[in-house]
Amino acid sequence: MAGLEDSGPDLPHFLGHRDRLRSRFRDGGAAALADYELIELALFRALPRRDTKPIAKALLRRFGTIAEVLSASPARLREIEGVGEAVVLELKLIKALSERLAQEAVRKRTVLSSWSALLDYCRTAMAYEEREQFRILFLDKKNGLIADEVQQTGTVDHTPVYPREVVRRALELSASAIILVHNHPSGDPTPSRADIQMTQTIIDVAKPLGIVVHDHLIIGREGHVSFKGTGLM
Repeated sequence: MAGLEDSGPDLPHFLGHRDRLRSRFRDGGAAALADYELIELALFRALPRRDTKPIAKALLRRFGTIAEVLSASPARLREIEGVGEAVVLELKLIKALSERLAQEAVRKRTVLSSWSALLDYCRTAMAYEEREQFRILFLDKKNGLIADEVQQTGTVDHTPVYPREVVRRALELSASAIILVHNHPSGDPTPSRADIQMTQTIIDVAKPLGIVVHDHLIIGREGHVSFKGTGLM
């Protein structure tokens, strides 16, 4: 039954297998383990008395990659037999930690001088999300990161964006510049006509107030598109 956790006897072969898996990770790191074994290891704490291998393999079969497992909604995760609240919490904690780690790499340097770190962070945070998110990075005069906020979350193919709200929030934070970021859950980061029009409207509203729009990034599983890099702004 989906959602059933922490049941069944404490079987000896589970314990021996867990010890061996921990030893392999301790000695060789992530490179010593297959993707399903990393998930399996991560679920030991959530399911102390269950064999986590079938659950880890089922998660990868359903979602495809570790990134997609971590980004799947709680409701979809719970469709997998053996996955309940403890497993969902563990997976979402891992995703939050990975996002925080990537975000720290951006915060420690000026954003424009750490572009690869910024892209890594955006991919970690958004590439495998199931719904569109519109995120804004607010920068100070030295292009340091003041704040990183998800302003809107929409459907699988649309997020409502209100240019005046974007600029109003930049003024509240005393930001001198912003970077717009949103994801395409379809995986294809190609900008739509609406994406291009919305970006230009934000530029037009922000410019008279002294706020620079450095770029608009679209993040997808298949890569990313930079509006500035492709001449769209």
